[in-house]
Amino acid sequence: MENFEEIINSKTPTLVDFYATWCGPCKMMSPLLEQVSKDVGNTARILKIDIDTNRNVATQYGIRSVPTLILFKEGKQVWRQSGVPSKNLIMESVNNFV
Repeated sequence: MENFEEIINSKTPTLVDFYATWCGPCKMMSPLLEQVSKDVGNTARILKIDIDTNRNVATQYGIRSVPTLILFKEGKQVWRQSGVPSKNLIMESVNNFV
């Protein structure tokens, strides 16, 4: 099983959803990200990180509010958005780095 660092350092763009189980807007992200996942197929990965069980990772990336999406490509942050963005904005951002 790959660890977080291996996943975000891959050549495949990885969209990370930093969320919390108690967060209402975070619950709205799940169906949105499922649609994005279907649309991007194998060209990108989507990973969900619970900030309460992964505090070190959340702290490392300065997550101060949830949901926060960060798109990584070869270990670099190439896009970041807090709140619930539109599907179109997410797709456009992912497609820029595929």
